[in-house]
Amino acid sequence: MFNERDPKRLAQIALVALLIVGCIAVLLPFIGAVLFAFVVWVCTWKLYAEQLLTRLGGRNTIGATLMTSLFVLVLLVPTIFLAASLANNADKLFDLARPYIEQGLPQHPPAWLSGLPLFGSEIEAFWHRIASNREELNALLRQMIIPARQFLLALGGIAANGLLQLALALFVMFFLYRDGEKLAGALYIAARKLGGELGEHMLDKARGTVLGVMLGIVGTAVAQGTVAMLGFFIAGVPAAVLLGFATFFLSMIPIGPPLIWGGAAAWLYGEGQTAWAIFIVLYGLLVISSIDNFLKPVLMARGAGVSILLIALGVLGGVLVFGFIGIFLGPVLLALGHMLFARWAREEVAS
Repeated sequence: MFNERDPKRLAQIALVALLIVGCIAVLLPFIGAVLFAFVVWVCTWKLYAEQLLTRLGGRNTIGATLMTSLFVLVLLVPTIFLAASLANNADKLFDLARPYIEQGLPQHPPAWLSGLPLFGSEIEAFWHRIASNREELNALLRQMIIPARQFLLALGGIAANGLLQLALALFVMFFLYRDGEKLAGALYIAARKLGGELGEHMLDKARGTVLGVMLGIVGTAVAQGTVAMLGFFIAGVPAAVLLGFATFFLSMIPIGPPLIWGGAAAWLYGEGQTAWAIFIVLYGLLVISSIDNFLKPVLMARGAGVSILLIALGVLGGVLVFGFIGIFLGPVLLALGHMLFARWAREEVAS
């Protein structure tokens, strides 16, 4: 039987629930940018508070402005420059393909292509059939052009949305750094009220996992960009520094680096440097892309203090469920779940 205070209590709970749902609905279109800004803030707050803010005498607004400006120079400006450079170089790719569209394919495929084991003879037969039949070649090109156009349009949309989200994340970062002390204190107070000592421990665990994942991502990106730049210099690929930075940024996605070194290999082959093109392909497969498979899990696990299995499952599952930001959310959720399970198991054994 309800007493006279129950309806008021239920109304308060309903109001709070509606408020939470409303806040989530408002922030949902920007949740990726907000979470990314929060991740960067968590990873850099200690260094910012102990070094920059101390030297500025605690002037939060100036410190937040300097920190945000630094991230604009490090993240936003290179991304815009890279996107513009890739757009300009796309014309060169079309110029490279235009002679084949206008004049057709040569009668004989390259010797290295027809000499491939297992598939060389089939490729050569297909090449001869396409080269000798202009109508079939045009039909094949039309089939390829439509998906290629759709892919480029989708890629352009993704790039534009990424730049918008990055700009929004930088805007959010300013307020996180400016009000960081209050926010950090509020987080610990909320964790203490919700879970006591366990709540604070979970917050520290989440921070450590985010740091470890960021260390793995950035460390792997730096390694891949440096190794790729070295390979491009050795092979004589122009704009090796730019391509190295492109590899650094695109290493955040699984198919990113192959787009760069694959394009470099295609350019070398178009210039008649078949040996160097094969070198870049082998170098990309065995060196550049291999770094992601071995170095990233090790760095993440070491920085987060969590097993490589949990990190790998968290990253893969997080990306499938949450998208890019799932790279951070997945390992954090699994790490917290593992910590709670281990604590529960210890308590069960002790009792």
